[in-house]
Amino acid sequence: MKEIIIAIDGYSSCGKSTLAKGIAAMLGYIYIDSGAMYRAITLYCIRYGIINNSIVNHELLLKHLNKIDIRFQLNALTGNNETWLNGENVEDEIRKPEVASNVSIVSKISEVRQKLVAIQRRIGENKRIVMDGRDIGTVVFPNAELKIFMTADPLIRAQRRMIEMNEKGIQTSLNEIVENIKQRDYIDENRDVSPLRKAENAILLDNSYLSRDEQLNWIMQKINQA
Repeated sequence: MKEIIIAIDGYSSCGKSTLAKGIAAMLGYIYIDSGAMYRAITLYCIRYGIINNSIVNHELLLKHLNKIDIRFQLNALTGNNETWLNGENVEDEIRKPEVASNVSIVSKISEVRQKLVAIQRRIGENKRIVMDGRDIGTVVFPNAELKIFMTADPLIRAQRRMIEMNEKGIQTSLNEIVENIKQRDYIDENRDVSPLRKAENAILLDNSYLSRDEQLNWIMQKINQA
């Protein structure tokens, strides 16, 4: 099988990262978690007072952008890639509600997207990567050999996220998560910079009622065809 780029886009909490990680493990590809990169910048903004009451101090953000370093490091014990922000493991911090409720606001800022897209494209120069996000197939890798667009029922997405958060000891209500998901969907679809769109040649995957193994089997068929 030839080496390719696999771009996975779609709505929040559809399991894009879980699927992308599974594909990367099966193929021996590099997994790039674009969502984690935007979450890391959002966490930085919260910590340094760049964002307050969901309002970003744009001028202050631009002064700090060059100070932000984001890397992925493999955890030898778990086998998972973890997100590091300026030398600190922030994998758990970036999954908390405060970050989740602000990440769409930060990710629509053009200078932020330009910084991260440049990093992502540099990693993808040698292909053999799987990447998930909101604009991977439309903006970051428009020439990707395989593009998948994922969706699922909002309530099911909220239930999945609640289970994930509870496992990490983060307590919140299902209603709060549902509202957060709806708000993120609206922002992602209506932002001026790289809005969430299904690429014309992307394959739709509604995984509302599909298990992880069923999704992997389905996408491996598509990879073989690609």
